[in-house]
Amino acid sequence: MDRTALQPFKLMNNAVIPTVRADADLTHWVNLESASTVDNRLMDFFFLAFFATIGVYAAKTAEQRQRIALLGSYLQKFQLEKHMEQLIDGYLRALGENDPQRSAPIWSNLESIEAAVREELARLADDLHEVWGERTRVSRWPVAVPFANRLFPASTFDLRTLLKVHAKGFDTTLRNDDQVVRRDQAFRLTAELMLFQHSCHWFCRSRTVASARLMARHKTAYDQVLAAVSPETRRDYLDLVQA
Repeated sequence: MDRTALQPFKLMNNAVIPTVRADADLTHWVNLESASTVDNRLMDFFFLAFFATIGVYAAKTAEQRQRIALLGSYLQKFQLEKHMEQLIDGYLRALGENDPQRSAPIWSNLESIEAAVREELARLADDLHEVWGERTRVSRWPVAVPFANRLFPASTFDLRTLLKVHAKGFDTTLRNDDQVVRRDQAFRLTAELMLFQHSCHWFCRSRTVASARLMARHKTAYDQVLAAVSPETRRDYLDLVQA
């Protein structure tokens, strides 16, 4: 065969090889660009999620500080926390005495503190009624979400109404119209006070935080406290917070 007949074939092959390599390089470059675009989008998403999380946390913290300051400005007028601790400690000491003669003085000394707590709870509930209603709304959601009270008012209840429930419940239990024995009355009064504390923490933080603090401080679950209050308190309480 004439060698010159093979020359076009060699030229064709020489021309094809660079073209194939160029196509491969282009495909590789496109793949790199696509991967880079995906990575950039993921980074943008993570940065956006990060700053959004910080923003939500900052808004939640600011809102909770306002709530703590609001409730604290009314609680500071009273000695509720001090009296509640005195009552609960006194009840435990009285209940721990098997001798009625030894427990009688303790029960007697607690009567003045019980009367003070009853008056302070009633005054607190009355004083808070001067606060604008939107500031006293409490979310029924288990966790705190900023602006939830304004965005989802149907899922909230009013702290002012709840404090009325607590004041009435303590007063009714203290009057003891059911004539329960003193030990059972003290147990019920303790539950009324614990539920009141839970409501304050719920307003300032969230329902979940309130329940956790109740367990940490008193070694008592929220459901146990709710079961131990008076039937009237439990009914009015659940009608409000579960409506």
